Amino acid sequence: MYKFESRIRYSETDSEGKLTMASLINYMQDCSIFHSEDVGLGLEYLKELHLVWVLSAWQIVVERYPMLGERVEIGTQPYDMKGFIGYRNFAVWDEGGSYIARANSIWSLLDTVTGRPVAISDEMVQGYTLGDRLPMEYAPRKIAVPSDGVRREPLSVKRHHLDTNHHVNNQQFIDMAMEHLPEGFRIRQVRAEYKKQAFLDDVLVPRVIDEGNRIFVVLEDEQGAPYVIVEYLGQQPVGAGE
Repeated sequence: MYKFESRIRYSETDSEGKLTMASLINYMQDCSIFHSEDVGLGLEYLKELHLVWVLSAWQIVVERYPMLGERVEIGTQPYDMKGFIGYRNFAVWDEGGSYIARANSIWSLLDTVTGRPVAISDEMVQGYTLGDRLPMEYAPRKIAVPSDGVRREPLSVKRHHLDTNHHVNNQQFIDMAMEHLPEGFRIRQVRAEYKKQAFLDDVLVPRVIDEGNRIFVVLEDEQGAPYVIVEYLGQQPVGAGE
């Protein structure tokens, strides 16, 4: 497993001094980028071949949110590659070696010119060195979302939402959806199913289904087609402590 160490920064914490979900996802995303760069399969390699990895699904399970100043270790391990689909685990540990969070992710390799899927090469499989799956309870990739819900105020994609692929970054989607969680909702698990890419000036219309401990936020286009479906599990309301 590829790993790097860090320390929880003030800029990564919320009003309680705890790591935010957005920062947790960014740690995982950065870990996979560092891994790819260090094995020679990074952004420049993909750019030369007109390829891009697009996230299809996230499942992130949080044991606790670390505090400002805590030292953590972040790791990632690709565990399977089939056709154009790649499967990658993530984990975050505290100094004692206990899990802070675990995650599963599913990625699709696309041609940036045609937009079509591309088979993963033997070079990639060998470069990443596949390992074993992390022990965790794996949820399905697809999220069964109710057809009802309340539509909220539309929002437009801005430049700060975009990444090096010039589309909305996967973490930004989850962050947008989190704005529609009730105050005090502490996330224990987040699942996201990405349906299509969003670009600068696209209009996203949130549709929210609140089932108490389970909340769905679907970011749709103006015709009702989803960009992403996000499911949050948590405790509501949240009491003191973790």
